[in-house]
Amino acid sequence: MLVYPSGLDLSSSHLRVLTARIRDRRREIGSRWRRLSAGRQALLTLAHLRNGHPYAQLAAGFGIGTTTAYRYITEAVDLLAALAPTLEQAVRDASRKAFVLLDGTLLPIDRIAADRPFYSGKCKKHGMNVQVLADPAGRLLWVSPALPGAVHDMRAAREHGILDALATAEVNCWADKGYQGAGSAVSVPYRGPREHLSGGQQAVNRSHAKIRALVEPAIATLKTWRLLRKLRCSTTRITSLVQAVLTLHLTCSN
Repeated sequence: MLVYPSGLDLSSSHLRVLTARIRDRRREIGSRWRRLSAGRQALLTLAHLRNGHPYAQLAAGFGIGTTTAYRYITEAVDLLAALAPTLEQAVRDASRKAFVLLDGTLLPIDRIAADRPFYSGKCKKHGMNVQVLADPAGRLLWVSPALPGAVHDMRAAREHGILDALATAEVNCWADKGYQGAGSAVSVPYRGPREHLSGGQQAVNRSHAKIRALVEPAIATLKTWRLLRKLRCSTTRITSLVQAVLTLHLTCSN
């Protein structure tokens, strides 16, 4: 396999944050020697998350075995995922905002037609459903654990306890038509064909769409981590990967 130098469109703060966490972990478990230093392990993990390169390619580039690359990346991802904010912490932060934005997005996965639980009829592809909370400026606040793509956004929001948490904290939320019936805390547009809505209802829907569109930058931010554009790992690992990305984004954007 040929090896070539490459780059990552990340700041040095991402590397420092993850390197420090890995060093702390090695000190905690008394790890004496490894094939890669803490900084190189952090760089390996960032390359995987940001560019989505498979383990075999990364292993060749870093001069280690594929199994070692998998083990190092899994360890670092789990360390980051453990630092991700909980829903309660995110809602507490959101209570200081004028309102929050809620939307679901599908993270594509490599599954076949037989895997029906992962098939999203809305997006016409297999994937995992994650719910995203953003602030009025379109900044990412929180991302939910991943559920199979066949799960509807409304059901996902209920299962994660998002609606109850927002209602309890009295946080105003804006969402799309998929969250009809979510309760008074969640503002949704009027439902029905445009020609059946009154002029006032259409005006409300236009205004609502402009506000709700602010969630799109948060979702785009999540998917700048190219691994999440096409996941080829076990579906049981996807929640940890998403939470690791969330931790890196929140830690290094403050």
